[in-house]
Amino acid sequence: MAVDRVPVLKRCRSLGLDPIYLGIDKKSKRELKRANRKVSEYGMQLREKQKAKFIYGVLEKPFRNYYAKAEKMEGQAGENLMILLERRLDNVVFRMGFGRTRRETRQIVGHRHVLVNGKCVNIPSYLVKAGDVIEIAEKAKSSQRYKDVLEVTGGRLIPAWLDVDQENLRGTVKELPHREEIDVPVNEMLIVELYSK
Repeated sequence: MAVDRVPVLKRCRSLGLDPIYLGIDKKSKRELKRANRKVSEYGMQLREKQKAKFIYGVLEKPFRNYYAKAEKMEGQAGENLMILLERRLDNVVFRMGFGRTRRETRQIVGHRHVLVNGKCVNIPSYLVKAGDVIEIAEKAKSSQRYKDVLEVTGGRLIPAWLDVDQENLRGTVKELPHREEIDVPVNEMLIVELYSK
């Protein structure tokens, strides 16, 4: 399985991204060397795509598949792409505050700690639907890990499209997200331009 092993802060610096969007509180003290270099139109489009891939932890082939699916859906392809990425199970668990970072929630899902509508789902890319109930499995609820996680994520803002009960480590997807509710600093129109070449 392919794994992205690039140091997170280094990648954030190269993409001009604040690590807080990944759930990381650290800041890099280094400056970007090529800050004054002019970026071409293609370079800007590529950077937006890399930013979206990096934030959601998706590799190139699945990302391209998401784009193909987004094009076939009704509405604008760019908005549909962001909504599809936001509906990933690992991202929803992160948004609910059951993990500090998306990488951690991906691991939580992979370790079979997450139930969707009472059934164990260990696929991070599983797309949730409106009305889905997502909770941490009973066997894992009592572990110290989730107590530590909730201490860190307790003050995190939960999106309006999710309803979360942090005491019982469960939440409901009230509705599918709209683009306005997704606070990710990505210009999806540049990604559409890149793929439509």
